[in-house]
Amino acid sequence: MFRIFITIVRIFAWMLRRDRLRHKCLKLEKQGKTEETDKILMEVVPAWARFICKITGTTVVVNGLEKLPKDSAVVFIANHQGYMDIPAIYGYVPKFISFVSKKEIGSIPLIGDWMRFLHCTLMDRKSPRASVQAIHDAAENVKRGYSQVIFPEGTRSKGGPHREFKAGSFKLAFLSESPIVPVTIENTYKVFEEKKTVVKGNTVILTIHDPIETKGLDRDRQNELVPLIEKTVCKKLEESEKSLN
Repeated sequence: MFRIFITIVRIFAWMLRRDRLRHKCLKLEKQGKTEETDKILMEVVPAWARFICKITGTTVVVNGLEKLPKDSAVVFIANHQGYMDIPAIYGYVPKFISFVSKKEIGSIPLIGDWMRFLHCTLMDRKSPRASVQAIHDAAENVKRGYSQVIFPEGTRSKGGPHREFKAGSFKLAFLSESPIVPVTIENTYKVFEEKKTVVKGNTVILTIHDPIETKGLDRDRQNELVPLIEKTVCKKLEESEKSLN
């Protein structure tokens, strides 16, 4: 438990040491200089994510980077194992990435501003109308060139069996008509969730699968993609588990 506390303190200390950049982004935001803000984010956020990996003893291996579309935003669809999913993706996948999060996260000091700079969408899960609007807002961000990462399980599996992918989570990709990039995340739960009171370094593996085009798909084809993508993501997990047994 003590090491977890120290880890959190070190993360916030890292952010505080770069608070001048947050203030700079606030000024640029008021001036409407989005491109300049984005350039700062593309340097600061991956550095933040890699710092977290470093202090937790996490090594990240990414397979399939060559499959990423280079000239368009995408929607990453990934399984959700643990807290380290976001740092692993932000630190080692070379895309400007936003995500949809519950609105409470946006109220955390320091973090809220950075999430706004990242064009993240905050969702009020208690309001169905607000949730629908959040998905539409996120889809518009993809159209503007900001990739999104979606965890269709809805919550962390923490190393247990993966949960069924929720079809509604895919609506963002279909609305934006952007390519879906399935991603399999392995071992992130071992860093924080496995021992719960201990930070345990490990090797995290991200496997990027072939992109899937969504433009012009009819409703039937969209519905067919949901189980297909779930199978693609989770098959890799099953293969890794078998290789260990």
